[in-house]
Amino acid sequence: PSAFFIAFLCAISFGFGQTTLSAGDVVITGFNSDNPDQFTFVLLRDITATTQIKFTDNGWISTPAGFRANEGVLIWTATTAMTCGTVVFVNDGNPFTSSLGTITDDNNFGLATNGDQILVYQGLNSSPTFINAVNFDASGWSNATTAQTSALPPGLTNGVNAVNFGDTDNANYNCAVTSGASLILAGVSNSSNWALSNNVLTLGGCTYTCPPCPTTTTWNGATWNNGLPALNKHVVLNGNYFTNATNVSFSACSLTVNNGFVLTINDNYYVEVENNIAVAGEINVRPRGAVKQNSNAGTVTTSGSGVISVTKSTAILNNWYEYTYWSSPVSGETIGSGLSESDVDRRFRFNASNYLDALRETNNNNTFVAGQDDVDDNGDDWTLVNGATVMQPGVGYAATHDEAGFFFAASYDYTFRGPFNNGIINVNVVRNDTETNDNNWNLIGNPYPSAISADSFFSQNSYALNPASGMLDGTIYLWSQNTAPSGSTNGNEGLNFSASDYATINGAAQTAGGEGLTPVRFIPSGQAFFVSVSDSPASPSGNVVFNNSMRVVASNTQFFRNSNTPSDNKLWVNLTSDNGVFNQIAIAYIDGATNEFDGTFYDAPRNLSANLPSSIYTSIEGNTKKFVIQGKASNSLTLNEVIPLGFNTSINVPTVYTLSIAQFEGDFMTNNPIYLKDNVLNTTHNLSTSAYNFTSQVGEFESRFEIVFQPETLSIGENDLNANSLTIIELNDDNVKFTVSNNFDIKSVAILDLLGRTLYQFEGQSNSEVYNLSNLSNTVYIAKVELSNGQVITKRAIKRN
Repeated sequence: PSAFFIAFLCAISFGFGQTTLSAGDVVITGFNSDNPDQFTFVLLRDITATTQIKFTDNGWISTPAGFRANEGVLIWTATTAMTCGTVVFVNDGNPFTSSLGTITDDNNFGLATNGDQILVYQGLNSSPTFINAVNFDASGWSNATTAQTSALPPGLTNGVNAVNFGDTDNANYNCAVTSGASLILAGVSNSSNWALSNNVLTLGGCTYTCPPCPTTTTWNGATWNNGLPALNKHVVLNGNYFTNATNVSFSACSLTVNNGFVLTINDNYYVEVENNIAVAGEINVRPRGAVKQNSNAGTVTTSGSGVISVTKSTAILNNWYEYTYWSSPVSGETIGSGLSESDVDRRFRFNASNYLDALRETNNNNTFVAGQDDVDDNGDDWTLVNGATVMQPGVGYAATHDEAGFFFAASYDYTFRGPFNNGIINVNVVRNDTETNDNNWNLIGNPYPSAISADSFFSQNSYALNPASGMLDGTIYLWSQNTAPSGSTNGNEGLNFSASDYATINGAAQTAGGEGLTPVRFIPSGQAFFVSVSDSPASPSGNVVFNNSMRVVASNTQFFRNSNTPSDNKLWVNLTSDNGVFNQIAIAYIDGATNEFDGTFYDAPRNLSANLPSSIYTSIEGNTKKFVIQGKASNSLTLNEVIPLGFNTSINVPTVYTLSIAQFEGDFMTNNPIYLKDNVLNTTHNLSTSAYNFTSQVGEFESRFEIVFQPETLSIGENDLNANSLTIIELNDDNVKFTVSNNFDIKSVAILDLLGRTLYQFEGQSNSEVYNLSNLSNTVYIAKVELSNGQVITKRAIKRN
């Protein structure tokens, strides 16, 4: 294979070295609001140097969610690695200083003696991850209606990882529990373990220790001898453990599987281990099972006849020659063993330093012009690897299935054997600067036996988010095969695979690939993916960093699923046809993006080698790229918004194309109809109620379509000539009355949701009909009423009772 994209596995921290924290990983252990302002906090997990933690006295507003303005934020930065149990004193010496690390003081942080709060978090102020919180106002956790009040921040639970004292000026934890991270957290979160005073207190006084595993529980094949496993317990298996509805997923401080016993982690189950894993028996991880270690220093060892294996599955292969992109979740595995089911002559590694794209081919006919097509010009970017090659952690490999072992269209299993990869893994990436206008493709992969968060990966490695050490542009390309290789697709072979099937994830959104399935924002184990090195770093080479803070216990599936993050307004639009076309775009209105080109972290272009028979795209003024994901400023979304939608096609046979809403998120998209304006036919169609069908000549149509939120004219069949002639009145007991002019009768009434799905269908025979809509929730719906003269009136209605 020598084109840039072959095919792809459909299986699928903030700055460099920083530790991404979760709720309860840091706790405040004392504060004085009487001058001088002071507080102490203790780390309940190890952190690396440069880790940042933010503290604010800004209250949290529950609706709409966000910080109350006009108060301050202290940013504490660790200057060295620190261990669990470390205590830090913060003191207002004008500016604030800290006993360890450094403080950035915006001069607005100040604790009020008549009630206040301290909220601890990481991340952007627009999307914080809360870690801990204390509240000492008389109203308790309520809402940020004044400078003293606050709602309980999302992700925190009072008494678990947050604490409320009521009205007090000063408080200090009384050292009730000082050993074991989870036990300390529980002790500090109990307000009865604190000394409260209206006089200044001496803070601190406790010495905290975090023994790795203070207790042990052992499984004998039927029961646990010391309670259920937990992150503060060493877990020993002296019996077989097969995860299922009874023997569920579990967490452990450390894990030992003794000789003769097997731990099987089945699909959709996981084992989470804080520290070390030792195996004298056997661990088997099924394709959608997961093992997550939390400590980057945690070890994985096998002894005697101990065996660790991870089985992964390909996408459904329709033919043996469809490539899968792999990344090994274990160390020391070879190509010949891990990819034993693959064709020995079709196993490759991508050599990014050889990738050069200075010429663009026309229709795969060896005719070249200046420009880029995302295909290596001389075909030396893929290097054949032999069976003895050790699969390096975090590196991607490509292979087809062995033709002799291919029996029918199916998903095929591959098994990787060796100790799990764990901790910080650096993968070298490079860009070839011989041509500066090309994309700098590198093939890397998730190195762990658990999924990783794409957002955490971006935070660590995207230059846009981490210019100090981030090496990458902001888009991940995932394969979702649905197109056969073609002789007209550009590449270095007679037949080349199309990049049309790639699913994409960037900072703004994610879009579906060829199978029409939209990925979640996680990358499963075993999954390799393409990224592009940014042109911004001074050095043409550097490292992509993987670490345990990116790992999650869920989302280790090999099948894309829809995600739902309703805080931002996002819209996905599909293009399909009656002869097999499919592609998707996304428009996301999010904080951080502008309406200009913001780089690929927010604005992801379509791959140039896609050579799609038909496609849709958005455009940005002043930029020639065609975008599959476009991030836009959140405040630019109004009823007057216009989203140009380009369309091109090379299909020269009669074809019916369809544009439809795939999904949407956010209050604006939910509460307003979404229209498609066809500038060729001069019609406006309500996409919220139904898809739009059209035909087209061959060609490029950059301005044929627009997405709008106010109709100008409605197309035939939905033209509301007189919306006021239809009245909709909600009666008692979920009955709704529909009435039209006496000159007409109601023939039928359809009730649709804002995705155009029919929820109710009724027949009518008079000008006034009453129907019961008891199963509808309180939200916006579309009423589509057909009259006796054939006219259709479409009207939005809100069910309130």
